[in-house]
Amino acid sequence: MSNNSYPCPGGGEIGRAQVAQAEACGLPPSVDMNPLLLKPTSDKGSQVVVQGKVWRNLSARELYEQHEYLREKVEESYARLAATYDFIVAEGAGSIAELNLRPTDLVNLGFAARHRMPVLLVADIDRGGVFASVFGTIALLSPAERDLVRAFAINRFRGDPSLFASGVKLLEEKTAKPCLGVFPFLDAVRLDEEDSVSLEERRSSTAPMAAIRFPRISNFTDFRLLPVMWAERPIDRKFEVVFLPGTKNTIGDLTWMRAQRLDQWLLDQHAAGARIVGICGGYQMLGERIDDPDHVESDCASANGLGLLPVTTTLLAQKTTRTVNGRTRGGQSFHAYEIHMGETSPVEAPCFAYVNGSPEGIEWNRCLGTYLHGALEDPAVIEEYLGYRLRDAPDKAEIYNRLADWFDQYADLKLFARRLAAAKS
Repeated sequence: MSNNSYPCPGGGEIGRAQVAQAEACGLPPSVDMNPLLLKPTSDKGSQVVVQGKVWRNLSARELYEQHEYLREKVEESYARLAATYDFIVAEGAGSIAELNLRPTDLVNLGFAARHRMPVLLVADIDRGGVFASVFGTIALLSPAERDLVRAFAINRFRGDPSLFASGVKLLEEKTAKPCLGVFPFLDAVRLDEEDSVSLEERRSSTAPMAAIRFPRISNFTDFRLLPVMWAERPIDRKFEVVFLPGTKNTIGDLTWMRAQRLDQWLLDQHAAGARIVGICGGYQMLGERIDDPDHVESDCASANGLGLLPVTTTLLAQKTTRTVNGRTRGGQSFHAYEIHMGETSPVEAPCFAYVNGSPEGIEWNRCLGTYLHGALEDPAVIEEYLGYRLRDAPDKAEIYNRLADWFDQYADLKLFARRLAAAKS
């Protein structure tokens, strides 16, 4: 479940976390790596993406009713991957001991049990309660399920991991399972975020830029390189730039924005000299009107926009998901991607162009709107359009290599090798 997604080269979208995992493996992302993606549109409902394509909008209860069909799709994807790769890591979602969800489990121990997959249980010690978490989880499993768990790992330990040696011994005795390792908290390494929970750890009171944190915010990885303060209510200070990120419910989040009085706050920031940048849903909000005649995202057929850009948007049932190459006005090429359900027109003063010369987005009166996610992940684009020069832009390959070194340093590699050999046999 995530509103941070990315288009695959062959078409379709998957969660950003699975894209990061593919990148770390040196592989192109595939829809089979995330056959079922839930993109929340409200507190009780989600857009359901099956094997990269939008299927339906369903409530949680309706989703459970489609369990058999969705399981078939998950199994199809697994079969294709299993025919291609020697090893597959199936990352679970949530706990493996969610007993009330066991009959309809698609994303955890049910899948592992069907394929007799060896299971590694990972516990986040930074959240507290790690003894109850590890021991309690294993204790709640049936004997057959418990046999699948071959080891556990302790993650995000702050301080000297050797100080937890007695804790490891106690857990090994209580669970009769070996510990793969105690892995220290790695604060300096930033991966593409899976969901907006991570924004709680990224609050700043001194950042020169602000971004609206919508309830259904999506693809906020657009701002991962920028010094941004996330705003859920008006902030009594002036900013150089204010961003409106993407959202899974444009009209719904625009209504929320007005209820929070962030609409007037944004207009006041602009009047005081701030640049306003809207990406995807944020771009749509900056226009004069948003029409949703087919109720693609909400029950509202139309809503007035913020009026900062001379454009109108019509939401469409057909979703655009593609990777593109763009070009700035200064001639700088960059890689980007589009994930949106709507068309915005007219484009009279484009801010970007596609490589074929077609215009994209608009820049008007210190406001910029674009559908190109990822443009602001390019340091050259940031400098040209925002006048902000990054000191040290992190390289993803370097980040993945640092994570690999971190694993090698703290994991019991002999135990890991034995478990891999057993899994392959």
